[in-house]
Amino acid sequence: MRAEVVAALISGLFMLVIVFMIACHAVERLWQPQPVAGGMVMIIAAVGLVLNLVVASILHRGEQTLNTRAALLHVIGDLLGSVAALLSGVVIYFTGWMPIDPLLSLLICALILYSSVRLLREVLYVIMEGVPLHLDLEAVGQAMVEPEAVESIHDLHIWTLSSGMVALSAHVVIRDMNEWDETLGTLGGLLDERFDVQHITLQPELVQKTCSKGC
Repeated sequence: MRAEVVAALISGLFMLVIVFMIACHAVERLWQPQPVAGGMVMIIAAVGLVLNLVVASILHRGEQTLNTRAALLHVIGDLLGSVAALLSGVVIYFTGWMPIDPLLSLLICALILYSSVRLLREVLYVIMEGVPLHLDLEAVGQAMVEPEAVESIHDLHIWTLSSGMVALSAHVVIRDMNEWDETLGTLGGLLDERFDVQHITLQPELVQKTCSKGC
């Protein structure tokens, strides 16, 4: 499970390196323009654009894991590069204005940088075992005390194991240990239906060992 997270982290960092290299090269070409064959650039860019659109479509229809998103980020980077090359080829072919090529490259770098940082933020959040962004820890805790047999909840932790796989652990205070099996099933169903959490670890405790629901 964690291998997927590590792979996504490496891919995100690799994209940052690529963005830095492209940006440096684009700035260099701004100061020292180089001749570009606009017609040939348009042909190569058009072929690359079609191929990248096909790959992007396939990845987009698949399961959206961190790894898939990292791979899609690479493809989108190539796709945007093809678009930039096609546009710059058109402009250079008809106007001869050379700065369009590095300027579009810098624009693409900014777009890829934004997406890469978003992916890396999510990956680091998973690594640090933070509460998933789509879940509210307090709301989950309040829902878990709704069953009549549950007196209170404490030591509640929620984190992400891998894409779409959320884990939860908590101590559940109940009045009667004989009610635990039924309560466990109730809480499992509640967490699955309301919050899409299936990987749960719950430890029962008798009410005498801790404070009551109202303390």
